[in-house]
Amino acid sequence: MSDAPFRPFETAFDKEAALATLRAATDGADDGELFLERRRSEVISFDDGRIKTASYDASEGFGLRAVRGETAGYAHSTELSEAALRRASETVRLAVGDGGGTLALAPRHTNVRLYGDLDPMADAAFPVKLDTLREIDAFVRALDPRVVQVTATLAASIQEIEILRPEGHAMRDTRPMTRLNIGVIVEENGRRESGGMGGGGRHGLASLMSAEHWQATAREALRIALVNLAAEPAPAGVMDVVLGAGWPGILLHEAVGHGLEGDFNRKKTSAFAGLMGQRIAAPGVTVLDDGTIPDRRGSISIDDEGTPSARNVLIEDGILVGYMQDRQNARLMGVEPTGNGRRESFAHTPMPRMTNTYMLGGDSDPADIVAGLEDGIYAVGFGGGQVDITNGKFVFSCTEAYRVKGGRIGAPVKGATLIGDGATALQKIRAIGNDMALDPGIGNCGKQGQWVPVGVGQPTLLIGGLTVGGSAA
Repeated sequence: MSDAPFRPFETAFDKEAALATLRAATDGADDGELFLERRRSEVISFDDGRIKTASYDASEGFGLRAVRGETAGYAHSTELSEAALRRASETVRLAVGDGGGTLALAPRHTNVRLYGDLDPMADAAFPVKLDTLREIDAFVRALDPRVVQVTATLAASIQEIEILRPEGHAMRDTRPMTRLNIGVIVEENGRRESGGMGGGGRHGLASLMSAEHWQATAREALRIALVNLAAEPAPAGVMDVVLGAGWPGILLHEAVGHGLEGDFNRKKTSAFAGLMGQRIAAPGVTVLDDGTIPDRRGSISIDDEGTPSARNVLIEDGILVGYMQDRQNARLMGVEPTGNGRRESFAHTPMPRMTNTYMLGGDSDPADIVAGLEDGIYAVGFGGGQVDITNGKFVFSCTEAYRVKGGRIGAPVKGATLIGDGATALQKIRAIGNDMALDPGIGNCGKQGQWVPVGVGQPTLLIGGLTVGGSAA
């Protein structure tokens, strides 16, 4: 692949011919676009003292869509040619039928750039990246004799997109992404435990490869592993839970965020459908989805339909005030798009998706929140989780959690899971800390088989009466 700017209409397509084909495909439709993408990525992984993975991937293609009512016709191809585009047009026309629709207005134009457009893979030569990973491995092993395995991964990518609208409006975006992950396994008296830490965002690799950054990341990964090495079996039962700031916002993302996406509410399959303007959370709870934070993993200058990203308030002081919308759902629900139309790649159709979803901070001191916990769990790290969108029920596993009695943080616990439902959990928030923080840049979100990068965040929270699944009565 060339490193030149992604301008497909100057290479594979004649722009006027492509526009004519797009107009033919969307004649009589409510909406539609031609989405073109080029993506390049590199992943280097150092595991157990040697290179485990060194991969480079490059792809490009287009997706053509025509929308009429609730139906969307979509065709995609890795062949950037006028012939492939004409074939795709014939396919998507099946969704339009005899037409009769009125083409929606184009997204408003924006010059806002939330991140740079330089290729992060070019920040350092391949041997320098390998040397950094070797240094990480040696550094972690020297920190503690109980370390038996270290995994360090550097990943970088750049996605270039161009969106052509039937009225002739074209939009472009170049999206860099980087990430550093460090995993550690420790062993003592025959017992092995693990810990991990990582982060990144829409910026270059230089900051992640600085010794100051990766050493702090490595120390944190080791700290978590050693905490788990000393962990006791988690208790089980209904109890109050304090959630730490930052990454624990993944619970909010899963248990509440998906339920506030427009398509689930239009189809009335969300637990929050039909509750607009009603109280769904405790007073003081304000939740936003904000794709406009510079350099963040979940941020996008424009979404994958060309709508500028926005700072959308979803819940304000406990009242439901908004949903996340793409263009199709917004039109069908009679509201404006919110900049949340996202797709994994040119091979996927857009749908309402989160960007950076977080809860604003409150007035309470986090130390006072923990001190007020008489008998419960203090959870500061989470792993995998599951949620049922129709009722908001969730199950999340804790990767770092502590027993709290009489306001004192006690021994770490292992095997704790939090069980509940989003609507009830929102109502049971009893204290909101003044320490709102975003995650370090590690989130990925899955929906209907599509994965996109996201961000989460929250302050320290006290939630009353969650069910804790554990291994001790």
